[in-house]
Amino acid sequence: MNLEALRAELQGLELADDDATRATYGHDESDQGDFLPALVVFPRDAAEVQRVVRACNTHQVPLTPVAARSGKSGGSLPIHGGISVSLERMNRIIAIRPEDLTATVQPGVILGDFQRAVEAAGLFYPPDPNSAPYCTMGGNIAENAGGPSALKYGVTGDYVLGLEWVMPTGELLKLGKQTIKGVAGYDLVGLFVGSEGTLGIATEITVKLIPLPKVVMTALIPFTDVLAAARAVNAVLLAGLLPRCLELIDDVALEAVKGKGVPFPVEAGAVIIAEIDGTTEEGVFAELNLLASITQRSGGLEAQIAVDRDQRERLWATRRMVSPALRELQKFKFSEDIVVPRSRVPEAIERFKAIGTSLGLTVATYGHAGDGNLHTNVLYRSVSDRPRVELALEALMKETVRLGGTITGEHGVGIAKRKYLSLEQSPELIALQRRIKVLLDPAVIMNPGKVFPDEP
Repeated sequence: MNLEALRAELQGLELADDDATRATYGHDESDQGDFLPALVVFPRDAAEVQRVVRACNTHQVPLTPVAARSGKSGGSLPIHGGISVSLERMNRIIAIRPEDLTATVQPGVILGDFQRAVEAAGLFYPPDPNSAPYCTMGGNIAENAGGPSALKYGVTGDYVLGLEWVMPTGELLKLGKQTIKGVAGYDLVGLFVGSEGTLGIATEITVKLIPLPKVVMTALIPFTDVLAAARAVNAVLLAGLLPRCLELIDDVALEAVKGKGVPFPVEAGAVIIAEIDGTTEEGVFAELNLLASITQRSGGLEAQIAVDRDQRERLWATRRMVSPALRELQKFKFSEDIVVPRSRVPEAIERFKAIGTSLGLTVATYGHAGDGNLHTNVLYRSVSDRPRVELALEALMKETVRLGGTITGEHGVGIAKRKYLSLEQSPELIALQRRIKVLLDPAVIMNPGKVFPDEP
């Protein structure tokens, strides 16, 4: 790699190659290791992104788009070195259009900041990953991020209308539309959302918005047993209710957060966090009470209902605490984001715990049980445990696919799960996706080594 020639070609752009910056952009939240780029570039507009991509093509230098580095699958790690391209300087909310129910942003906009700006206009942008206070819109696009509200409102891709997109060869394209409906041509927006930085870089994002729900209420419902809690989730949905969120926290995860936020009954071995929204307090409260009664018939204890924003925030703060709190139980963990059909959630939880027990490892399961998206964490104390951990992860993935599920619901494949992709997808399907990749990125410089299993 001729770094000096590349640097000369990028003269005038903001560049960094000091050890501290390289280390910062060579790490994420995936526990996949550290991979330092040779150079970090901070473009400020689409034209500068194009310059970087074209220069990398000229000099055959690998290029890795970087967002907030909060990913769980290693998607932003520059595993082949080269250049990391951070979009964090492109952080402007370009427009919020209340009459059209749309907005346009740059990729470096923090999701939580965008949601607050939209709410100030009386509107709602529902995708809500746990990392909303610091993750970026561009990262959400790359991974097709979800979150607790996906049960009722869907994931990021359900809201993306249009993209300004720099292709792996440097062309700048306008994709999609500004309108709520439109079916002209192929759905390239659908192809690029969730492509994990392997098919180009978003430089502008247009999303649809919806009216802000007037009333939101949340309940925390304890259970003595996690399998009873999982069955109660299905009972709620079968009764015809569609909550905004139905989150499950199992016994191990509950132990991790006890004493750190909302108090739980001594006998609690699992909890459900349920959230209802709507237009009137009477209607929402009635629906939440109905939900509580259904869960009690399924073994739930007395519900704690939060009716104002501060009380709700305390409940959700406890939920957001789960992942870091698990590290206090044991030093290391792998966080998976499998999805199984909702009817198989109880069986999946039971099987995952059994896999952990058989290998002498602790397994915690929490997350978006309402749509079958479970965050199954394998905890371990020492790097010497890694061989057993790898066996557990493979068994978890095989069991997930056997149950009719998918290996990733929102974190993406990245490098963490590429060796498991063939469990779910046929060789023919993987080969087709490889051909699409090479067609759009003939030099194979755009985030290489991600998603697909290594060649034989």
